Amino acid sequence: MATLITGASAGLGVEYARQFAALGHDLVLVARREDALERLAGELRSAHNVDVTVVALDLSAPGAAAELVSRTAAAGIVVDGLINNAGFGTHGDVIDADPKRLTDEIALNCGTVVDLTARYLPGMRSLGRGTIVNIASTAAFQPLPHMAVYGATKAFVLSFTEALWAEEKTHGIRVLAVCPGATATEFFDVAGEAAAVGRKRTAKQVVDATMRELAGSKPSFVDGLTNGIIAHVLTRLTPRRLLIAVGGRVMGG
Repeated sequence: MATLITGASAGLGVEYARQFAALGHDLVLVARREDALERLAGELRSAHNVDVTVVALDLSAPGAAAELVSRTAAAGIVVDGLINNAGFGTHGDVIDADPKRLTDEIALNCGTVVDLTARYLPGMRSLGRGTIVNIASTAAFQPLPHMAVYGATKAFVLSFTEALWAEEKTHGIRVLAVCPGATATEFFDVAGEAAAVGRKRTAKQVVDATMRELAGSKPSFVDGLTNGIIAHVLTRLTPRRLLIAVGGRVMGG
């Protein structure tokens, strides 16, 4: 049995790998940067005496999820934990964006999450247990002018995950959507610092919170008290047009 973690070469992915390895889980680490994955794998094998398989793969590429499932099956690895962490964000107006970059963002943030989930879920069902963690965002709770595509992808992930939670909760499979706010990871190397709102939390804080929430039964959670108030209270009380306008100003409009 193994826990498969996408986007495992940096940030949240590295921290998830460390914490699941500390619990004795064998791992499959997936990302594009093989050298970073191998360094992490060596660290975890030495520290925790677990089996770690490295798969260097661009999950935004067509057919990547099918290839990953084929590789794990060929290696005889049974995946009973799936951490869909891989993703990226773009900052700026849609009219100024590279259309391919936007479609890659949708493919990775949404398509790969669904594809991997649908492909590994039958095995979990047959075992009668499993864990699926999908990384959404506080961006899921309101439209974000200047990060329109990113916000929409994370709204999709949140909705998809909560629906999946309802489908699988009687089958022994724990499904959880994690909604972090700004987190100190490489995400902002791609999206730019203008995409950061509020004080950044650490990857360890987010993953610590995930581990606590996995012991419960909720379909999703927002990381951090302030983030939770904004996501669950202010976005519901603020008129929609005002909410969108404020979001645009915060995102640099």
